[in-house]
Amino acid sequence: MAALAAVSALSAASAQDTIKIGEYASLTGKEAAFGQSSHKGTQLAIDELNQAGGVLGKKIELITDDDQTKQGESATIAKKLIFRDKVVGVLGEVASMRSLEAAPICQAYKVPMISPSSTNPRVTEIGNYIFRVCFIDPFQGTVMAKFAKNTLKMHRVALLTSVSSAYSVGLAKYFKERFISDGGEIAIEQKFTEGDKDFNAQLTAIKAAGVDGIFVPGYYTEAALICRQARELGMTMPLFGGDGWEAPELITIGGAAVEGCYYSTHYSPQVDTPAVKAFVAKYQAKYSGETPDAMAALGYDSAEVMVDAIRRAGSTEGPAIRDALAATRDFQGVTGATTMDKERNATKAAVVIMVKAGKFKFVETVAP
Repeated sequence: MAALAAVSALSAASAQDTIKIGEYASLTGKEAAFGQSSHKGTQLAIDELNQAGGVLGKKIELITDDDQTKQGESATIAKKLIFRDKVVGVLGEVASMRSLEAAPICQAYKVPMISPSSTNPRVTEIGNYIFRVCFIDPFQGTVMAKFAKNTLKMHRVALLTSVSSAYSVGLAKYFKERFISDGGEIAIEQKFTEGDKDFNAQLTAIKAAGVDGIFVPGYYTEAALICRQARELGMTMPLFGGDGWEAPELITIGGAAVEGCYYSTHYSPQVDTPAVKAFVAKYQAKYSGETPDAMAALGYDSAEVMVDAIRRAGSTEGPAIRDALAATRDFQGVTGATTMDKERNATKAAVVIMVKAGKFKFVETVAP
């Protein structure tokens, strides 16, 4: 019966006056900076596409729901988007854990889903209707391991990992494997849980281990607090992480404590390419001069890739859109060219960012 309901929902979608695309994002809650930024980029893309005539002769209607950074909400929203709103495709989420909640729903009912920036490999392993427009953690972990060893000249590193985050656990694993294979040493490993605010016990143990740096593959709220508490303990070594650090709140919360810290991400507004310059100008014009971060850029690209697939499919049926997405080759976006590999992942370059003088400064680009 469920399969028949899904077919009926998708058939009804084809008869609508607009083509509906769903989006789920953390617009409120602990990681609201991610969702708000990604949504702004997505909305900008949809507005531009509609100004250009939409797709298949119809305007695109973006239906956005807030998962509130809460466990379990993403799956509920996915069902609502598919059955009540009758969307033909779904965009979301930034966080891997929430993408892993919604992806099985989209897969079961054959509604293509594109995550803008969930980097855990397990996301697209859910099934052949699940895609992403970002690189994955095995590459990101390698990037930061090489950066720590070769650029920062680190030999002994501590790991401080969130055990409740699929993103954090995965990224820590890939960093550790590459750093050790390159001759580095993981001197100590410490754990925390999402939402923790006191990291003094873990940092005290790390301080006693005598390390050159601390890899914190977490999200910006905890990363900023960890940096502050490390500095309060007199720890002066660099702390560094992945794209989960990507938010202005890293500096707002961390203040001077995040100076000299680094993270890897998907794009920098400081990269001097025509695509990036045009995107930054359009985003700032729409959002009162705000500078778009990587989550905004990936949100923009995810919407563009979805609509491009609908156009090439010539259809709003799930299987046709899925096939077109899988055939995406060299689609030129803000974050680079998107080509879907056989696992439905995009091969992209990474950039490394440093916090300097209270601002995010581009350091280098690392090709895949």
